[in-house]
Amino acid sequence: MARVKGGIVTRRRRNRVLKLAKGYYGSKHALFKTAKQQVMKSLQYAYRDRRQKKRDFRKLWITRINAAARLNGLSYSRLMHGLKNAGIDINRKMLADLAINDEKGFAQLAETAKANLK
Repeated sequence: MARVKGGIVTRRRRNRVLKLAKGYYGSKHALFKTAKQQVMKSLQYAYRDRRQKKRDFRKLWITRINAAARLNGLSYSRLMHGLKNAGIDINRKMLADLAINDEKGFAQLAETAKANLK
């Protein structure tokens, strides 16, 4: 029986990994073994950070809302409680956008929240 070398399959697999490792520092973009380790780790980071990004944005929105609420004489939690009591259902992304781009509109919401605190 003839010997099968499998060179094309192996080379393709290695080149696929090295292509993914393009731009990495040092030997991580050139040597297959280290490139494979770094690509695996990079894919883990990418998977984790797709979820982390959602948390980071929520933190940013809350920070912006809190800063704007304090300019209007409220804390973040009291503002959110007042809006909930008033029946205003607006998400944090939109509130943060209002806080940055439309201070008058945000001030009106803050006044409504103040009026609905018990």
